[in-house]
Amino acid sequence: MTHDIKICGLKTDAAVDAALEGGASHVGFIFFEKSPRHIGPNEAARLAARGRGKVKSVAVTVDADDAMLHAIVSAMSPDMLQLHGKETPARVAEVKARFGLPVMKAFSVSAAADLERIAPYRGVADRFLFDARPPKGSDLPGGNGVSFDWRLLAALDPGLEYMLSGGLNAGNIADALRQANPPGIDISSGVESAPGIKDPALIAKFFEAVEAARAGPPASRELTS
Repeated sequence: MTHDIKICGLKTDAAVDAALEGGASHVGFIFFEKSPRHIGPNEAARLAARGRGKVKSVAVTVDADDAMLHAIVSAMSPDMLQLHGKETPARVAEVKARFGLPVMKAFSVSAAADLERIAPYRGVADRFLFDARPPKGSDLPGGNGVSFDWRLLAALDPGLEYMLSGGLNAGNIADALRQANPPGIDISSGVESAPGIKDPALIAKFFEAVEAARAGPPASRELTS
């Protein structure tokens, strides 16, 4: 069985190539200056071109205004926009209409009640991403290397399109797939040798761990793409 895998926060040719070789479905580029994974639109465009037609490119932003989104979309022509800030349902709808691209809306999760916040976004966002709530004092809404209780996701509708993120790595992905069985997974810091520095060897190891988990005992419901 296969399901979507996004390698996020890419900044180098080697990292993009490792994601492609591993079988990623999505590659993510982060446009947020406080992040060690921040990249400019022109460089993201160059890197995204390496996977054009093979994977979907995702532009990750945090409460970006229209001018910033226009610069990103004009330069790299992403396949999807990921909104990782405090964007309202109205803002998500506005972004979709203005740029004509599908939108993935990210949410921070630490308790079951956090999942109830997606209700007004249903039918507006094309996909959801569930990440761990940032540690106190962190300036980053994601990429903090922390996880949440994946079992919370078992209560979601089986057909909901989402990606699981937050603290994933080769050592725990089997547990994450067994407990949450998400239709998609997103990894960033878990394949880095240092903050913002993707390690091709760790990317390869992660894909190997995913394949090993797939070959293990079946989860509670099938992994689907």
